[in-house]
Amino acid sequence: METRALNRRPIRSFVLRQGRFSPAQQRAHSELLPRFGVAFSPTSIDLDAIFGRAAPKVLEIGSGMGETTAAIAQAMPECDFLAIEVHTPGVGSLLKHIDALGLTNVRVVQRDAVDVVEHMIAPGALAGIHIFFPDPWPKKRHHKRRLLQAQFAHALALRLARGGYLHVATDWEDYANSILATLAAEALLENTARDYAPRPAYRPPTKFERRGIRLGHGVWDVVFRRR
Repeated sequence: METRALNRRPIRSFVLRQGRFSPAQQRAHSELLPRFGVAFSPTSIDLDAIFGRAAPKVLEIGSGMGETTAAIAQAMPECDFLAIEVHTPGVGSLLKHIDALGLTNVRVVQRDAVDVVEHMIAPGALAGIHIFFPDPWPKKRHHKRRLLQAQFAHALALRLARGGYLHVATDWEDYANSILATLAAEALLENTARDYAPRPAYRPPTKFERRGIRLGHGVWDVVFRRR
């Protein structure tokens, strides 16, 4: 049932905007993806085998240019991080950070997150899921493109082990309200706060976020746990 529903999903939550692909990013993508990349699989993968150890596994959806993912992975060496990013410059940038910091606990999948969650991640396999600053698609006619819809929230909840957490952060209040309502309606999840959570210490504020805060913009963190 779930697989059929996700397979019918015709609207993508992203647009491939490649942007500038620097020579360093190109080199990292070419040389390091074979080492740290995980190829798409139509069946669930053995995460312990991929990382070479048994450890808590955290899924990072939309790792962007990789600074935050790399910083969290460096600060939490006891966990393994599977990062999903569709944009090639971002993948190259993350791989560059992984190499520069000597990280061994990060792997990268360059694919649509819906495909990865649906096919590659087994139920109950994850200790945590991070979705930081997903595209808010602010125009009302584009809200259907937002990643955090009820169907995907349910798929994510199924991949969490009991007690595992789903952490979403956004700087768009309208999207924050929508995310909070969507996750609150998911029977497999419970909120860790009354509504919005304080920023957990493991999530470093980004440069964009710090600039926004200086300008008086808000940031909302939503943290739910699997029942």
